[in-house]
Amino acid sequence: MILWDYWRSTAAYRVRIALNLKGLAAEHRVRHLRRGEQRAPDYLALNPQGLVPALVLEDGTVLTQSLAICEYLDETHPDPPLLPRDPVTRAKVRAFAQAIAAEIHAVQNLKVLNRVKSLGHDQAAANAWAHDTIAEGLVACEALLRDQAGPFCFGPTPGLADIALVPQLYNARRFGVDLGAMPRLVAADAACRALPAFRGRAGTPGGRRIGLQPSRGLRTSAQWSYGMPSP
Repeated sequence: MILWDYWRSTAAYRVRIALNLKGLAAEHRVRHLRRGEQRAPDYLALNPQGLVPALVLEDGTVLTQSLAICEYLDETHPDPPLLPRDPVTRAKVRAFAQAIAAEIHAVQNLKVLNRVKSLGHDQAAANAWAHDTIAEGLVACEALLRDQAGPFCFGPTPGLADIALVPQLYNARRFGVDLGAMPRLVAADAACRALPAFRGRAGTPGGRRIGLQPSRGLRTSAQWSYGMPSP
């Protein structure tokens, strides 16, 4: 498999965690979002949305959208499961993950912040937009977990909800969101980050990581951080 990736993309980070939890290897190729490499014609031919992640399967099939990719990995490699068997809890896990992916991250990602700046606002205003969007969304996520047992989001093992949460809390800290009123989220995040799957590099032996720069050719994986992004 080939994972098209960017180190600071929280969406790609979700897939890296899922690969780690499943013990799967992938070749990592990088599109630098801040340089606009995701809008190059060759990448748009792969993913018309011009977003990461994109996962290329062994037969050449291309999958996009991080949660869809995670569920594909769960369905094709069911152990350990990312979703509970109980249909009600399964629906709640999906709702939590979508609350982050669709209602928080999608409204504060790089594309949206660039649009805010294109309307005449400065970087400080764009950062304030991201801060407020994340803070408001995480307050709701804290409430969604209020009656759920820990230490992870939905019980004793990590799953799709945790895969969504950890990257978003990285973003929350990056934009200075006060997490003091969200002890349940912080506790689940801490439980996850104690596991190698959430802080290690995705892609075990057999997975080659390379990044493509238009002007410099191939970049080695040692120059990129996988797993927990760094500021």
